Parts: sequence; structure tokens; C-alpha cells
Amino acid sequence: MVNLKGYISSNFTKAFLTIFLPFFLIISLVYLVKISSLTSQIQITFTELLTLYGYFVPNIIFYTLPLSFIAALSNVLVKLSQDNELIALYALGLKAKKILRPLLLLGLLFSLLLIAISFLAMPLSKQLYKEFITYKKAEAKLNIVAGKLGQKFGDYYVYVKKNKKDLFQDIVIYNRTKKDVEQFFSSQEGKLNKNHHTTSLLLKNGYGYTYTKKKLQQAQYKSLEVFDGPQNQSFHFKNILAHWRSINTNISMLHRMLFFIFVSFIPLLCVYIVAAFAMINPRYQKNHSFLIIFITALGLYLLASSLEKWGTFSILLISVILVTLLGQWLFKRRVGKYF
Repeated sequence: MVNLKGYISSNFTKAFLTIFLPFFLIISLVYLVKISSLTSQIQITFTELLTLYGYFVPNIIFYTLPLSFIAALSNVLVKLSQDNELIALYALGLKAKKILRPLLLLGLLFSLLLIAISFLAMPLSKQLYKEFITYKKAEAKLNIVAGKLGQKFGDYYVYVKKNKKDLFQDIVIYNRTKKDVEQFFSSQEGKLNKNHHTTSLLLKNGYGYTYTKKKLQQAQYKSLEVFDGPQNQSFHFKNILAHWRSINTNISMLHRMLFFIFVSFIPLLCVYIVAAFAMINPRYQKNHSFLIIFITALGLYLLASSLEKWGTFSILLISVILVTLLGQWLFKRRVGKYF
């Protein structure tokens, strides 16, 4: 007796990898270009670039896998039909519905994988990405050039006469706190001070001046720390439960969840729909695999996009049931009653 499960699975695996890997690499290049654009804001090494890319991998898989599954499913069924291999299986007494069982199992496994990615991996990777960017911006090495005017450090303008091995000498800082209030700070030396998520300029042995129209105040200091923006810039990491609990108050988060759920079910929902048009008799029916892939993917993603804009859990449940019933009706009408 033919090992139906292994036979169908091996054919599907070859078709899926042939489609998924090029698709994955193309989308990866898009994300790498996006990551490389960050170098205009922060300094990152090649290792850090790969780390950032790793944070995007769950997103790439989530958006490429359902489309790859639809395309691979259509191609493998059409190919088996054109090679008369499905006809041979029918001749052995196997029903078309039984031939689909391994593909339904694969669709279920892919759907479970997509749910895990969308509800676990994607929120974590998104937060890790934001935390990394926040940290890198906080510790970014500012390019303070000696002898250059107009350089900014936070809300302050900085002038440095000399810079020797990241130790600044003869520093002047100007800040206008109000319309008629100005501040000047001068220091003999200073350096950039990086502490966790904050960057500051540490000045030593200098004077500070506050000037208004009515008076001039002077203060002498041994050390003065000037911060590049607010001190509390750390990123607050949320666990998975806290992240998704916000759907109670955030309607956009709820719609996003509905979108993730429906897209995750696409591999399972599309099996009967694709099979209804891809399991053909090559003597009487033509190959329309590209049209099958386009219409199926377009229809399912239009439903997913609608759920992201106007969806509720009730509409999601109705959509899943209707798509399931439509797929089974099409399959029974076009394939099931003949094979």
C-alpha cells in the first residue's frame, strides 16, 4: 500500500522550499536596507546589524509563510495532476478527500506555527528592537569637533577648543532657557559620560553665568553634569500577557490581534479552496495555478485587512466558518463528486 502521507509531504516540502526561500531572501533584503538606513542616526557594527535583522525574522516569516503555503499547495497539486499521479492514486482506490488529509495536517501545523510567531515571537522581537534602538541612541558617540561653532548637545550649544583622546579642553556651553534668560557655562575640561541609558557631558573646574536684562549671576563649580535630554529614557519591557492585555483599552491592538489570528489560519483555510481548482483532470482541464494563487491570496488577505479595520471576535468567527464552508462546498462540487 502506498505511503500516502510521506508521498504527499515530500512533494509539498520540495515545492514549498522552492518558493519560500527566494521569497524570504527578497523580503530580507528589504529589511536589511531599512536597517542600514539607521546608520545615519546611530553607529552600529556588523554584528549589531545582524542582531537587528534577527529581530525582524519573525515578521518576515509571518508575512511570507502563508503566501508561500498557498503557492506551494497549488503548484504541487497541479503538478501531481498533470503528471497523472493523482489519477494513479484515484485508481488505487484513494478518495480525493483522503489525499488532502496530509495537506490538512500540514496546514494545521503551519497555522499553529504562525499563531506562536504572531502572539509570542513578534511582540518580543518588536520590543527588543525598540529597546536596542533606545539604548544605541542613548549611548551614541556624539561627534563634537574641536573649533566648530553651532554644535548641539541636547538643548545646549557647545564649543570646544581642543579635543585630545575624548578629553575636551576649554569648553563653552550656551543655553537660552526663556526669551530673556540666557545661560553660559565655561570649563577648563570635560568629557562624555555614558551611564546605562543616558549620555551626559561632565564638566570640571568652571564658571556658570545666568544673564537677564536686570542682572547677571555667576556661580563657580568643580563639576557639572549636562544631560543630552531627559535622564529617564529607558525602555520599559512588557511581558506577553501585559502586551496583549491592552486590547481591553486599545481598539487598534484588538484589530491587530484579529488580523494575526485570521492570517495564522490561512494555511488551514486555503487547503480545500486551492484543491478545488488545483486537483484537475489534465485531459479536460487546464493549468490555472497562477490565477488560483492570486485569487485565493487576494481574497483571504482582503478579509484579513477588513478585520484589521472593522473586525470583532464575532466577525472573525463568522469569517472563518464561511471560508471553511465555502472551501468544502467548492471542493465537493468540483472534485469530491468525481474522485
